[in-house]
Formats: sequence, structure tokens, C-alpha cells
Amino acid sequence: MARKAFGAASDFYRLRVTRMDDSDSPDLQWRDDILWRRPPTDVPGERELWRVEAVVVDDDENVTTLGVFDDSSDAHEALSAAEEDLAGLTIAQFEERYFPAEV
Repeated sequence: MARKAFGAASDFYRLRVTRMDDSDSPDLQWRDDILWRRPPTDVPGERELWRVEAVVVDDDENVTTLGVFDDSSDAHEALSAAEEDLAGLTIAQFEERYFPAEV
């Protein structure tokens, strides 16, 4: 995904944590008085994973997974470290550190 671009990494990427599970329950609960609400967080899915992702600012479909974690706190800790790098590195340095080398 390496680009031939110059500038701060924060001009090209934003970061997010995404929760993934393989449960069969719906992700949204519909009600008449509101459009939707999140399911209760105390009911874990069959398997729950947390992904830290880098998203290209001008293309929401262009997503690179930086790491996959079994625990929310580990994912948020990794997100914090990546956010510090995103704020301080150039795009070339950020991509070199976080994206696997293209073979």
C-alpha cells in the first residue's frame, strides 16, 4: 500500500478500533421510538476480537488492519501508541512501521 506521497501521516490516515464477533445475534436492536441501539455489552459473542485499523482519509473503503486483539484494553492501548506515531511520523515512516512490505 506504500504511496509516493510526502507529508504528515495524519494528513492521509485516521485510526479506529473495530469490534468483531461471530455470534448469531443481530448487531442492532430495533425499537419503534428510536432507530437503533447497541446490544448490551455484558453479553459477549461466541468469540470477540478487536481490530486496530488505519483508514485512508479520502477513501473509507481503503482499510489496513494494524493488529488484532482478544481484549478491548489491549486494542485501545495499541491504538494509543499508533495515534502517537500517526501524529509524529511522515506518511513514509508510518507506512514502513505499520504496513507489511509488499512482496
